Amino acid sequence: MKNMTLSQRLSAVFAVLLVASCGATAWLQIASSTQREQEMIQRLSKGLAGQIAGNNQLLDQAGLRPAAVQGLFAQLMAVNPSVEVYLLDNTGRIVGHDAPEGHLKRGQVNLGPIRRMLAGEPLPIFGDDPRSLDGSKVFSAAPLRLGTRSDGYIYVVLLGETRDALAADIAASSTLRTVLWSIALVALLGLLAGLIAFRLITRPLRTLTDTVRKFDSADIAATLLPAPALQAGERDEILILRQAFGQMARRIGDQWQELAGQDQQRREMVANISHDLRTPLTSLHGYLETLLVKADTLSSAERRRYLEVALDQSRKVGRLAQELFELARLESGLVQPDKESFSLADLVQDIFQKFELAAEARQLRLVAEMPHSLPDISADLGMIERVLTNLLDNAIRHSPPHGEVRVGLHYAHGAVQVQISDNGPGIPPELRNSLFKRSSPLHRADQNRGGLGLLIVHRILQLHHSNIRLIDQAGAGTVFRFELSTGR
Repeated sequence: MKNMTLSQRLSAVFAVLLVASCGATAWLQIASSTQREQEMIQRLSKGLAGQIAGNNQLLDQAGLRPAAVQGLFAQLMAVNPSVEVYLLDNTGRIVGHDAPEGHLKRGQVNLGPIRRMLAGEPLPIFGDDPRSLDGSKVFSAAPLRLGTRSDGYIYVVLLGETRDALAADIAASSTLRTVLWSIALVALLGLLAGLIAFRLITRPLRTLTDTVRKFDSADIAATLLPAPALQAGERDEILILRQAFGQMARRIGDQWQELAGQDQQRREMVANISHDLRTPLTSLHGYLETLLVKADTLSSAERRRYLEVALDQSRKVGRLAQELFELARLESGLVQPDKESFSLADLVQDIFQKFELAAEARQLRLVAEMPHSLPDISADLGMIERVLTNLLDNAIRHSPPHGEVRVGLHYAHGAVQVQISDNGPGIPPELRNSLFKRSSPLHRADQNRGGLGLLIVHRILQLHHSNIRLIDQAGAGTVFRFELSTGR
């Protein structure tokens, strides 16, 4: 059955079960009919043995009267060839019969069934068949009396050997053929009905199979057919399977699109990083080459200026390489936060001190808005320091002279909310949706508002089960906001 479809296998199993059921039904009907016939015959002929015993003088003082016995057998065989009459003594031994030579298989009959019949127990009752070693048949029995003395029994087998042979011949010739044709007809009709039913039942499954074969994660809408909605309490397994497959296919499609988008973002990021690396490397190479070629003609001041420019470009390459390495570690899944409790307000003050000279050089004012009773947070101190450093560095580099960079801390609902704002030019609307994604453009001119710095911030906060958001506000400037749990 390996090469058969599910419908074909179901049909084959159904056909086998149908034929077996029809055969069992026919056998039960024949057996039931036979038992019913035997019970009916036994009820009708229950008093036959008594009539024989009462109307025939088979015994006298000397014992059996052979002439009377032979006359009785001849008379009964002429009137009803299907019966067999036996004379039994008080122990059940057969003392008189008319069986042909070699047909009598038993010399004694069990008297138990006879006594049960004479006691009036429900019919049918089966007794020993003298012409069979292990057979039993319905019978009629009556005590054989001489005066008040019981000298044996009249034992009449109601369905004798002759009747059995005739019934077998009739069954073989017509009855059995009728039964077999009936079974075949019922099986054929049942099979046709079953095949039609299976085809109707499995039609949704075949539709689902075709859908699965045609499944293309790149075009889910064209592949999936809409599944009917389940009604309340409905338990159609195939419909449930179809809806489950639809949900799974849509998830696969979404994941496929996301993976395709991530691959595109990766390509864009590699291209952007390659450009950002090429620019300082080209400059670095140019100045070093100039120093090598014109080493004897350059003045001490020019050589120093060339070396300072080359060193500055080298620092840019080193910073970009370090950010790439850090981002790769964060996204590898191998780095996890080592959380501890610390004061976020103290950390902000420490970072302000680190940026104090840079802010003064750009004539900026650093402002902290922090309540006095701010609870400690539970986080990785080094990671959160990197988050605040990246955000403050971006804010300072993109704020105009005489501006201000503001850091606000507020406690609400078991977390400390951090907000960093500046009054710079802000972020163009077309860049906002991709600001924290791999495809975030690396603005070559000003080293961007996004790029690797914000990607690192976004990933660190994700590891802390938080998320950074760009807040819209009226006028110029940029506002970033995120939350850190206090661990309470």
